[in-house]
Amino acid sequence: MTGDGEQDWSGGYAPQPGVPDELMTADGSIRPAWAAFHAHLSRLDRDELSRRFALGDQYLRDAGVFFRQYGDPDATERAWPLSHIPMILGRQDHGAIEEGLVQRAELLERVMADLYGAGSLVRNGQLPARLVAQNPEWLRPLVGLTPRGGHFLHFLAFELGRSPDGTWFVLGDRTQAPSGAGFAVENRLATSRVFPDFYARGDIHRLAGFFRRFRDGLNDLKGAEAERIGILSPGPLNDTYFEHAYIARYLGFMLLEGEDLIVRDGRVMVRTVAGPQPVDVLWRRLDSRFADPLELDQASAIGTPGMVGAIRSGNLTMVNALGSGVLETRAFLAFLPRICRALLGEPLKMPNIATWWCGQTAERDYTKANAHRVMIGPAMSQRLPFEDEETTALGAWARDSARQAVDDWLDREGAHVVGQEAVTLSTTPAFVDGRLRPRPMTLRVFLARGAEGWRMMPGGYARIGLGDDPTAIGMQAGGSVADVWVRADESVSPESMIAGPATFTRARRGVLPSRAADNLYWLGRYVDRAESAIRMLRCYHLRLAESGERPAPILDRIAGYLAQYGLDPRTEPIPAGVCATLDAAQASAGKVRDRFSVDGWTALTGLARAARDSTDRLAPGDETARTLGELLRQIAGFTGLVQDNMFRFTGWRFLTIGRALERADRMAAVLADFADPGAPAGSLDVAVEAADSVMSHRRRYAVETNRATVVDLLALDTLNPRAILHQLGRIREQVGCLPGAEVEGQMSDLSRAVLRAHTGLAVRMPADIDTPVLTDLRREIAGLSELLGRDYLR
Repeated sequence: MTGDGEQDWSGGYAPQPGVPDELMTADGSIRPAWAAFHAHLSRLDRDELSRRFALGDQYLRDAGVFFRQYGDPDATERAWPLSHIPMILGRQDHGAIEEGLVQRAELLERVMADLYGAGSLVRNGQLPARLVAQNPEWLRPLVGLTPRGGHFLHFLAFELGRSPDGTWFVLGDRTQAPSGAGFAVENRLATSRVFPDFYARGDIHRLAGFFRRFRDGLNDLKGAEAERIGILSPGPLNDTYFEHAYIARYLGFMLLEGEDLIVRDGRVMVRTVAGPQPVDVLWRRLDSRFADPLELDQASAIGTPGMVGAIRSGNLTMVNALGSGVLETRAFLAFLPRICRALLGEPLKMPNIATWWCGQTAERDYTKANAHRVMIGPAMSQRLPFEDEETTALGAWARDSARQAVDDWLDREGAHVVGQEAVTLSTTPAFVDGRLRPRPMTLRVFLARGAEGWRMMPGGYARIGLGDDPTAIGMQAGGSVADVWVRADESVSPESMIAGPATFTRARRGVLPSRAADNLYWLGRYVDRAESAIRMLRCYHLRLAESGERPAPILDRIAGYLAQYGLDPRTEPIPAGVCATLDAAQASAGKVRDRFSVDGWTALTGLARAARDSTDRLAPGDETARTLGELLRQIAGFTGLVQDNMFRFTGWRFLTIGRALERADRMAAVLADFADPGAPAGSLDVAVEAADSVMSHRRRYAVETNRATVVDLLALDTLNPRAILHQLGRIREQVGCLPGAEVEGQMSDLSRAVLRAHTGLAVRMPADIDTPVLTDLRREIAGLSELLGRDYLR
């Protein structure tokens, strides 16, 4: 029931028979953890709720949160599918889950240590030998290696479901490279914008403390204060790359890929613009077997040769340890209860899918055929409904070896196998077609090891199914995700990533991997290249609007200039090449997402999207010219954000050098074409206009436009930010600040080349700068790019 002016969003909402529901009990009453939020929701009308949902979606779009859709060549990146209604846990529920999973984390640590150590579990018959020996995730080169910090596991995720009696059970362990923690933070940020008033006073546990403790725990693993921590990612094509970049930025660690690393003298080093620098701890986000093509999977193109050797030498801590993927083998679930008693001396506090599933009926003898299904679970024969892009079935090798392993175990133990019951997922409310409706869900939660041991994130995220079909619960199948709120019994204090009282101690400057420098450099070049093309296209369409159908030599001249860069304004008002350049800029920025603010990323993606949206619907002439002007303003917005907000350190310098080199080269090309004595009438005006220097020319010179004034303004005027000499000056200044610009009192080859180009132009007069001089200058500029790449970007 609701009062006057209240909305009954849950009208018609009813738990399904025999299915536990998170919002309501079986008799239809609201659960205590949900009561306050349910009352708050009822006070929001339809328009207000729609507005709030839109705010959450807008935040996710602006932040660039996405997941990668496999199998769709037209749209590999999909918007993050937020289910706006959070899933709410009471403190008692959360405490019971944490207690069970802390025990499970310790158990998995002990199992991992045994599998790569004493091997007593196999020797004593608690695990079938074939289930380990024939498992591709059990990595023989790691046998006998004890992690430097003493622990194999530091960060875990678990997939959970709720049974009809209200207790929780484990659907799957995530020990390989658990994903989702960063997405949980983004879900929280989005949902807190949907319900800001309730979230602020709703006594909901915050997430920052969990990450702060984990960050501090990783810092404790370093061998020395001067060592570094990195997050090792497979790269931008990975389905959870956004999260890797987000977590790196959130925790303040380097985002690295295999090609960023080399191993020298048993140490893992980061290829940086200052030379190789040691890294001491790697939080691994790629599968173990891909980490080292030398000792593991030789086909891996994303690993680092010698990585295992560095671990063996005791010079690297890997989080989680290589080889931990073996613990995700679903056949292990059947043996964990027995192993728990053997290793910990106590029963498993939170059952897993196999034991809970089987434990609902009385024990009785089963045939071996049934035993295979009970003991190993459905992953042997079909994909589980809660499996998604991160999890795959074990495959034929596992089916065969695991079946044989169970045969051996049954023969040896004479075991009675408990019965089989289908898994039933609990439901949670989702807003569907204007109403709250129960939808099947699984819960993903995270545990991290810190100085005080294992702690569970006071939240996580829920996977929400499309409908009654439990196989449609993964995002790849069209499901959605919801934030998980843990309600406290008392007032909750805000937490942040800053621990303790503020001090004036500055963190040591980070290092810039060469790959990141390369992408920042080319981002600068691509953005300026797009701007130059758009300015020249606008010159063309403005003159097209003036000339109409009359022949105009200047239009032919502009079209010929643009043709050098693959752009044809006569067939496409805004050529596809412009969009391709902006897409390339976005791709370069995407590879250094950890170094970009949300505003900068939003501005760049908005610019690329606006260019794509404009290509097919414009009439040549004035309409296209106005649209090109809008694109130029958007470029100015992006470059302004970078100029005003980006920290003035090495990464910014490479971005700046890229822009300056591109601008200097394009301006030399413009002058070579449009200040050439043979250029048609109006060419000098095009050059000044394309350089965005019309007003500067009027103020600077008290005469009409002529070749001398144009060359002076666009080539030699150091006060004009579009002039070639100004750009060479910027390059000289930034190169002088790069590592290795001077070696033992001697200038580097790059520094000499920049000085030579800058000085050679600075001593010239306008009359000296003809088309051959400009052509030679472009060759010098290209040479600067080659030297920069040789010295810093390899």
